[in-house]
Amino acid sequence: MTDRSNLIPWFEKLEGAHILVVGDAMLDRFVSGDVERISPEAPIPILRVRHESAMPGGAGNVVRNLAALGASATFIGVAGTDAAADELQSALAAHAGVSVDLIADTTRPTTIKVRYLAGSQQMLRTDWEASEPFSEQIGDAVLSAALAAIPNCNAVVLSDYDKGVLADGRAAKIIAAANKAGKPVIVDPKGDDFGRYPGAELITPNRKELEHAANTTAGDDAAITAAALSLISKHSLGGMLVTRSADGMTLIDADGSAQHLAAESREVFDVSGAGDTVVAAVAAMIGAGAMVADAARVANTAAGIVVAKVGTAVAYASEVIAALHHQDISDAEAKVLTATEAVDRIARWHRQGHKVGFTNGCFDLLHPGHVALLAQARAACDRLVVGLNADVSVKRLKGDERPVQNEAARSAVLASLGSVDLVVIFSEDTPYELIGELHPDVLVKGADYTIDEVVGADLVQGWGGQVVLAELKPGHSTTDTIRRMNTPPRET
Repeated sequence: MTDRSNLIPWFEKLEGAHILVVGDAMLDRFVSGDVERISPEAPIPILRVRHESAMPGGAGNVVRNLAALGASATFIGVAGTDAAADELQSALAAHAGVSVDLIADTTRPTTIKVRYLAGSQQMLRTDWEASEPFSEQIGDAVLSAALAAIPNCNAVVLSDYDKGVLADGRAAKIIAAANKAGKPVIVDPKGDDFGRYPGAELITPNRKELEHAANTTAGDDAAITAAALSLISKHSLGGMLVTRSADGMTLIDADGSAQHLAAESREVFDVSGAGDTVVAAVAAMIGAGAMVADAARVANTAAGIVVAKVGTAVAYASEVIAALHHQDISDAEAKVLTATEAVDRIARWHRQGHKVGFTNGCFDLLHPGHVALLAQARAACDRLVVGLNADVSVKRLKGDERPVQNEAARSAVLASLGSVDLVVIFSEDTPYELIGELHPDVLVKGADYTIDEVVGADLVQGWGGQVVLAELKPGHSTTDTIRRMNTPPRET
């Protein structure tokens, strides 16, 4: 078996992998809060809403995962002509390397799924969607766009949520065209008819989908392998990667060989979207030139990461690399993240009901005053994010001789503190834009400022947050420390 650490160099090649994703687009909304009482109007809980967020779901979540892993993507799907379609388009296009072609259908709404959560517990899901088949005109537009995009990709993903994009033979026509062009096709299937995907390189059903398609039970390794082989032979598939929740995954090749991969997550909070992560990781790796078996191992690791998160989540390349290095995913998640990664982590904390705090600074030559400030900041919230000035901004603010320690060293020291949950490096002179992106509940600054002088106070107060002025520990200053270090001792 391949040493997992040998898979890490593939992540440098993912930037060159361009994946075509064709499938059902939808918008996932999350409304989270606290349940403290039962309604007097009916025996139902009252959710006191704290946060609301939205992100691409369905095939759009496959695109999000591809971008998180470092691959580029072209997405082809169908949406309505409503505000949700605009929101979906903007959210997808915001990812680097992603191009979006949403075919507009004036006769139907954009599919929206709204999940209501109390803490990490999902209470209710509501769906807005049309069940009628697409018109011939819309179907032809999807097929035409997909066929035109095939020559410029390294692999094709068909993400089928049974909403119509891949119905009426379109999936089979896309697969045939991709095979003719020498582009591997990976399918995340829906329904019990895998005959919709003849000739696909790999298909990634979960165990329940496999059982329905094979019309049998598949309770153990042998039964899963037998059921998969029957479908592989019947529909001329190259192989099958069966996801088995807590039991991991099984990869079955057309030649009859099977590999069983143990599940990697110690805690499972939410499996929604895990299949999207699997198909994205497999496609990205295959698109970069990896063997299917290696792609499956990376996908298994990525799936172990996302099921430990809440909501429609993604696995970032940095998280997967850390896991492949045999680091503990639950207890030692990297604390130093990009702003994009931090937004995802903070959204997860919000959905779990945590109050998120933010403070910022250069933190050059960390001293007891810094430690006291961070301790007070952490006491005002459940999770503390520290915005750290990058080296370029420290030089602009403090002069060419600063910082004494570079941003890598400063961020590593901050991340080692128990009071700090997350560090985000920013290159602007102030964290105003970063605060707007991260949307903290509490903003903390030293008491040498007044609230109207605190950068970002207007933003945080505008969305109902709190500004806290922390007491400063006297007698500590990085500037004074450097001055003392540079002052020669007096002669006696």
